[in-house]
Amino acid sequence: MGPVGFFVVTMVSGPEWDPAGGPRQQRGWDQHAAFMDGLVERGFVVLGGPLGDAVDPVAMLVVDATSAGEVTAQLAADPWKAMGILHVGSITPWTIWLDGRRAGG
Repeated sequence: MGPVGFFVVTMVSGPEWDPAGGPRQQRGWDQHAAFMDGLVERGFVVLGGPLGDAVDPVAMLVVDATSAGEVTAQLAADPWKAMGILHVGSITPWTIWLDGRRAGG
């Protein structure tokens, strides 16, 4: 089996991010969480969550996609994007050579 390719995506705060609260205190949290849960259920998001402390408005996603364009298209429907709370900071291809999830199994 050859290397597996993914994309690492950073999500950064937009102009409407409220620095007084963490992610779960932002306006539209329930809609954003439901959207992200749907991406996980479809297998698009493999891993995801905030980087650093809970107040830091930077999150990282590992997604299973064929191109950066697919990543952009999938994340465009995030309610937080439309609200100006969170947007894509970077999309970087990532080839997995080591995967401990498959070790010893």
